[in-house]
Amino acid sequence: MHSTTPDLTTPNPAAFDITGHDLTAHDLSALDLSALDLTARHGIITGAGQGIGRALALEFGRRGGHLLLVGRQQNTLAETAGLVTAAGGTSEILVEDLTQPGAAERILQAVASWDTVDLLVNNAGNVRAGRLELASDADVHSMITLNLTAPILLTKAMLPALRQSGTGRGSILLNIASGIALVGMPFYSVYAATKSGLARFGESLRRELIGTGVHVATVYPGATETAMMSSQNAGADLGWERRSLDDVITDLMAALHAGEHEINTAPSDRRAMQQLNITDPMEVDAALAPGLVALELAVRDHRSI
Repeated sequence: MHSTTPDLTTPNPAAFDITGHDLTAHDLSALDLSALDLTARHGIITGAGQGIGRALALEFGRRGGHLLLVGRQQNTLAETAGLVTAAGGTSEILVEDLTQPGAAERILQAVASWDTVDLLVNNAGNVRAGRLELASDADVHSMITLNLTAPILLTKAMLPALRQSGTGRGSILLNIASGIALVGMPFYSVYAATKSGLARFGESLRRELIGTGVHVATVYPGATETAMMSSQNAGADLGWERRSLDDVITDLMAALHAGEHEINTAPSDRRAMQQLNITDPMEVDAALAPGLVALELAVRDHRSI
């Protein structure tokens, strides 16, 4: 008797051929890399007080956007709001700790009077590096909650609004993951787990939302010159070449406008490592091993909150 269990070891292109299927409910045009209109977006940006979150607020602001800026610090959010106004946009501020129960519902309530919400940027994050056995339980829970649980819950709360606006020119869900989601780096095990989880969350949801007009994109920044990296001292010699925030945001916005779903802004050396991690992960292990002591010394005090 022949087994009916499919052979999953050898890819069968025919098994993934959707050209002959009836996709009445899920228009194939949603799979196209067509240009996205980024102007006059009404949306939410978490972690908007600094770094990538602030830079994205300015980009959408100068395109005439109206934004809800979410973060933990009133003063930094106010600074971002002033910059958004100067750039030509408008904004509101919500001081919120996303790790607290009910945060997603409070954000939803803050935009309840808006005519539309067609942008959600899950950017807020927390990194605490070092040996896993030296990490406190509180640090582990903090990273998991802010980096993974919070964006999932906020997306869940906002999805009806994003679906509704998706029927027009389309809505955007933008998740800021990390290059570490593509290649796990030593002393960042929990952070890597959370960012990998966010990436797979976005990938799964993107496929779930085919045909709804909700464009789901995940960004994989490498080491970027932001306040988040100020307590991390690893350089290019240890595999941590950094890019300027301006360069990262320029690449990010261009890729988003082009309709890309997977946006990698990492520098060239990290991209090479990411590719090698796919083809020969043990080679990455071997390449990193000689620098472990130096890397631990350089990153063990890396904390963003």
